[in-house]
Amino acid sequence: MKRTVLPTVLLTGFEPFDGETLNPSWDAVRVLQGVRIVGHRVETRCLPVVFGVALEQLRKAIAQLRPQLVICVGQAGGRAQISLERIAINIDDSRKPDNAGNNPVDEPIVADGPAGYFSNLPIKNLLAELHGAGIPAEISQTAGTYVCNHVFYGLMHSLGKNSRGVRGGFVHIPYSPEQALRHHGAASLPIETVTAALRIIVRAALKEAPTLKNKAGAKTR
Repeated sequence: MKRTVLPTVLLTGFEPFDGETLNPSWDAVRVLQGVRIVGHRVETRCLPVVFGVALEQLRKAIAQLRPQLVICVGQAGGRAQISLERIAINIDDSRKPDNAGNNPVDEPIVADGPAGYFSNLPIKNLLAELHGAGIPAEISQTAGTYVCNHVFYGLMHSLGKNSRGVRGGFVHIPYSPEQALRHHGAASLPIETVTAALRIIVRAALKEAPTLKNKAGAKTR
């Protein structure tokens, strides 16, 4: 009997960085390894918090798995909600060294690349689904200029060249409660809540549904 090969979803998280002993992005992602969602098999990868190397590993995983959907997840300590990132910008500007000691300042990610790329995930649909499940979530207008944005931009640049209808984007998550104990007053979300949110995001991203136009713009200061 011929074995059925399921289409693939690739989820990535990151290793710990900045003195932390864990990274909730990987802790939330890794438990979904092998899970089936809407007829797709989830494959997971942990990326290093290293400029350049993280992108190389992501590209290798995409070439190996040929996923229909790629969602990269990273930690954004200080945020209080699941952040669905709208745009990645073509700049590395690190306020602290990465895990290999690299500290780029005002360097383009792709020398001849466009200034930015938008996520091609239906982020308003994802937001509505998360809110419907009672999970705090927002549309974010900036993924920063550290390794998370570096990976997000590199992902969308790769998909822009060879997408073949592949959807991709980036999600930032808050500290875990364990981390928040060491960061007085910081918001947090349980790992289990983040994993549940990722299931919802994957399911909604795989749906063939009209893109919603709900208001979710940036707040004015």
